[in-house]
Amino acid sequence: MKIKLAESYGFCFGVKRAIKIAEESPNSTTIGPLIHNNEEINRLKNNFNVDNINDFKEITNIKKAIIRTHGITKENLEELKKKNIDICDATCPFVSKPQKICEDMSKQGYQVIIFGDIKHPEVKGVMSYAQGDAKVVLNEKDLEKIKLHNKVAIISQTTRKFSDYNKIINYVIPKCKEARIFNTICNATFENQKAAKKLSLECDVMIIIGGKNSSNTKQLFEISRANCSDSHLIENENELEKEWFENKKKCGISAGASTPDWIIEKIMNKIKEF
Repeated sequence: MKIKLAESYGFCFGVKRAIKIAEESPNSTTIGPLIHNNEEINRLKNNFNVDNINDFKEITNIKKAIIRTHGITKENLEELKKKNIDICDATCPFVSKPQKICEDMSKQGYQVIIFGDIKHPEVKGVMSYAQGDAKVVLNEKDLEKIKLHNKVAIISQTTRKFSDYNKIINYVIPKCKEARIFNTICNATFENQKAAKKLSLECDVMIIIGGKNSSNTKQLFEISRANCSDSHLIENENELEKEWFENKKKCGISAGASTPDWIIEKIMNKIKEF
């Protein structure tokens, strides 16, 4: 059986930047998980004593705080600044961009439509910058429940699929007098998705590596599974099962933007052992 890596996979610019910030800020605490990869979070905790809290109310006796790659709400950021805490902002610049667009467009009187998952920390953060209510949608059915204004600004969660975003855009444009469309999908996300689709079309088993709570990793898995029914989403080598590779000719591997190379190497070595 041949093993082939996708042409584009793994750590993106924003995650690399966040990891570097965390490694250079030992004995600190991240506000929420720094990235959506439990293995890497454990490495940072064990090697650099970088801990994390999930509830903002837990902030007590913290001297140094790191803002996660997905960002935090505007209200939480302002509250953090009022405390005597050294703040390291690891928010991905590609996430800061939709935050600013949301704030600017809403100030100019546009109704802001955000394409994404309302439960995702990135989307919660972006929403908080709106002057007034920003609407979050995942599909056209969600849009049907919203009374669209004459002036609409549309932005996307950075890790969504372009094809799905286009459906939202095409629904909104005929129903308003003015629409401002912003491409806020991260280019690394697009390249990883394109590469995963290409590879899954030529393989009879696919392994997608990354956090199971990672939006971009789940997108890669769905794209892969659409073309290769034997697709599996795993976080580490211990989740691999030998039976997946029996009578297979070609195994494709891709990884989410929060997946470090050391995890990918471990998984590849375990597959080679099989």
